[in-house]
Amino acid sequence: MTNTYRLIQVGTGGQGGSWCARFLPPNIADGRIEVVAAVDVNPDVHINAQERLGLPPHKCYTDIQRAFDENPADFCTVVTPPAFHESVVDAALAHDLHILSEKPIADTLAASVRIAAKVKRAGKKMGVTMSHRFDQDKTTLRRELRSGRPGALDYLVCRFTCGLRNFGDWGARFRHTMQEALMIEGSVHHLDIIADMAGAKCDTLYAQTWNPPWGEYNSGSQGHVMMTFENGVRATYEGAKTNACGFNGWAREYIRAECERETLIMDNRRIERFPYEPKKQSREGQGQEIPLLEQAKWTNTWLIAQFLDWLDGGPPMETNIEANLQSVALIFAAIESSHTGQPLKVQEFLRQAQEEIEDSAHPNA
Repeated sequence: MTNTYRLIQVGTGGQGGSWCARFLPPNIADGRIEVVAAVDVNPDVHINAQERLGLPPHKCYTDIQRAFDENPADFCTVVTPPAFHESVVDAALAHDLHILSEKPIADTLAASVRIAAKVKRAGKKMGVTMSHRFDQDKTTLRRELRSGRPGALDYLVCRFTCGLRNFGDWGARFRHTMQEALMIEGSVHHLDIIADMAGAKCDTLYAQTWNPPWGEYNSGSQGHVMMTFENGVRATYEGAKTNACGFNGWAREYIRAECERETLIMDNRRIERFPYEPKKQSREGQGQEIPLLEQAKWTNTWLIAQFLDWLDGGPPMETNIEANLQSVALIFAAIESSHTGQPLKVQEFLRQAQEEIEDSAHPNA
């Protein structure tokens, strides 16, 4: 049996506008959600909630506390810049709400760990929308890898390259002024996808991030990452926001999976298999095309449905906050590795952050 859950949408501009226009309506149409209010500090973008979600103006707020006080709800979304996620979570927990948040959990590892601890203490459910992992092409590639047909996975290569070097090119302008924009706003998806494909937690990570003179970013618009996973799988990642030309931008990433019996290539939403043939040379475009899976919902629309199933009493969604700490650990380990010039043990890095938060919460223990 499915239930209808009352939602307060926090964030109606930028990506929040996409939630209003694309991600929420299919789940509303299915009778799973009733949007009771919306919040954004910019009243000009309330129009997205009014036109797309049918909310009257008096149900659109600039004051989150007032919105939560005046509108009983079951959960809220968090579709704000990462630096503001923790304050929204605090308000939600104070009003006994479950939470579905955009990635990353927060703009620092410490804040991410704090949020996870707060949610656990409150006994609430919180999911994180790692939308790219649940896109059609990545889901198809993941199915192929897990089918056993390609044999054991040896290593992965992922490429994400864009020509968005001028101020404002990458959508919301905060991405150009924040620290380490590529990792926190972009690679958070890609390193998460790589780890999911690898099928194990990351053991060791080494990274370099930088900003070329022509990139109108505060820092870290380019990055290279090398990873080794606990099951022995290896991976390399190339991320770029300031190239002369973009070849594999959002939702069109390149992933090559080198396996025992096959090479699998995903490039611009097309997937090919290249079976093992001794001494044969081939090139991309000459493989056997793998049809993409078909279903009604993808990306955030699908993840919202998974979150609602969890609220209904089903199993935790894959991107629940505890599991998603692995994702944020990867990006902040990459940033730390770049700053120190040294490889990091990712699980030790995350464990140390968790212990520091636990100690600060119980200073006399």
